[in-house]
Amino acid sequence: MSAERETYSTGVPTQWVGPIRVSGNAVEGEIEVPLATYESPLWPSVGRGAKVSRLVEGGIRCTVLGEQMTRSVLFVADDGAHAHRAWQAIEARIGDLEDVVAAGSRHAKLKEVHPEIVGNLLYLRFALLTGDASGHNMVTLAADHLMSEILSWDLGLGYGSISGNFCTDKKATGVNGVLGRGRNVVADILIPHSVVEERLRTDAREFAELVVRKNYVGSTIAGALRSANAHFANMLLAFYTATGQDAANIVEGSQGFTYAEAREDGLYFSCTLPHLIVGTVGNGKDLPDVEYALQRLGCREEREPGGNARRLASLVAATVLCGELSLLAAQTNQGELMATHRKFERTKGQK
Repeated sequence: MSAERETYSTGVPTQWVGPIRVSGNAVEGEIEVPLATYESPLWPSVGRGAKVSRLVEGGIRCTVLGEQMTRSVLFVADDGAHAHRAWQAIEARIGDLEDVVAAGSRHAKLKEVHPEIVGNLLYLRFALLTGDASGHNMVTLAADHLMSEILSWDLGLGYGSISGNFCTDKKATGVNGVLGRGRNVVADILIPHSVVEERLRTDAREFAELVVRKNYVGSTIAGALRSANAHFANMLLAFYTATGQDAANIVEGSQGFTYAEAREDGLYFSCTLPHLIVGTVGNGKDLPDVEYALQRLGCREEREPGGNARRLASLVAATVLCGELSLLAAQTNQGELMATHRKFERTKGQK
């Protein structure tokens, strides 16, 4: 037997930033958000975006487009023809699979199943609704039950793996954006020209040009995969750490799109995050600091299933927009980014 290992906490500097003015189908109001990070300039940067949000009627509009958590399983058949016939038999009994999921959990609900056949390999990507949980463990348990059920049908399939990488979990792939994984949120705002000029020290045309040249052309020549943004990962990691999320999910979470237009009445700016994997219940959510953060964010209220998680996902998206807006505005002015970092970065022992 191995010796018991010591468990201790690692402190990460945390500040509440805002408030951010937010509206949408899952959240409404002016709300401060917690950011845990060693990159101290992130706080004033997100704070600048938050100030802009308070100068706009309705602030940042956050629309939750969809939600689901996925787990893919792998079966092995004799050949491609056997794999195809097996899928046809499984597809005809989706109702039975829904019953299996319902019997194993009062929160999980089977939403859809997507097949992929490669040679004699049959991949099934199960998508489930998971209430207020991010759902990692919930969908794995459901997939385990579903595999056992399918194997009992004697379709000529053998066990391959409980996770076949068609999910896809904590990896940058295309399938999550196409089929969905986590909460899909669009955050957008229309900023009057006067606010763009006074608060962001830029103009709508220059800003929109930078978004295209940097985020779309630059990301394309870099080989980005379904991703065109400046630094989604910074805000995601800070927010995830402060609210007890699985920080590794910033890998797929940071795959998203920044978009801007110079319009007659101002700068239209949006951040689309197709796979935000967050939850308000589950592992880590009972820790005192996390519990405090979720309560202060209003994510401990009595709501319909999934309501608190959708609220949290909306606040994450609004925070990402604030940080993205501020950084891109700074980059329209030569020297501003580095000057700001020098001003706000902690320089212990230096002047």
